[in-house]
Amino acid sequence: MSTARTVRGDFTPAAVPLWREVLFGIDWVALHASPVYYGIGVPRGDGAPVIVIPGFLGSDDYLRELYYWLRRIGYKPYYSRIGRNADCPELLTQRLFETMDRASQETGRKLRLIGHSLGGLLGRSAAVQRPDQVAQVVSLASPFRDIRAHPVVLAAAGLVRRRVHARQRKEGAVVQGECYTDACPCSFATSLRNELPESVRRAAIYTETDGVVDWRSCVEEDESLNIKVNSTHIGLAFNPQVYRRVAKLLATVR
Repeated sequence: MSTARTVRGDFTPAAVPLWREVLFGIDWVALHASPVYYGIGVPRGDGAPVIVIPGFLGSDDYLRELYYWLRRIGYKPYYSRIGRNADCPELLTQRLFETMDRASQETGRKLRLIGHSLGGLLGRSAAVQRPDQVAQVVSLASPFRDIRAHPVVLAAAGLVRRRVHARQRKEGAVVQGECYTDACPCSFATSLRNELPESVRRAAIYTETDGVVDWRSCVEEDESLNIKVNSTHIGLAFNPQVYRRVAKLLATVR
């Protein structure tokens, strides 16, 4: 079974409704009002380790709801501990590897990775580079086909890119390629141009009302791997439909 390859070209502007993202609070309220949040009506976990990975500009803090929910339904969750996701993706992946090693050592089991937005790309990269360590990757609005995003997001990515390059020059490193593009020769970028191994199960959760990235960038060619929900981009981290689907996906890997 083939998978879409990441990431083709540079960031490309997309006409997405960024204004809708102010509605993410509706997802949060709906989550707390749903029985799903309290572990009712969803498959129970078997103690498997699950690492949650934040999206661009975010940190583990906003994934607390997901983290504690995973623990309530019977999994052993881990924060990614990558810091703020506003740095060189190669550096962030190396930090993720440290968390993966700790989770593997503590549980002796293969890992499940749940990544939101750019966090999903970090998860997919890690799975390609360490397939023996990963059982499953679930991406939430992760643009792994190509990156088409709102101009505001592109501007923020440009700022991060320039900061990364400035630090590299200050440290005396040779600046090669461009962060967040397939022109970069780092392991993060090159791994995403390869297919995920057959041994790693995957799923792509997306929303057609995404106000940050073009939802068409976030789906697999194999439609059976895609799950559509009603949400905002930010709200996928708090959406009860997402939580219900994630519980079912995790339960398929034992």
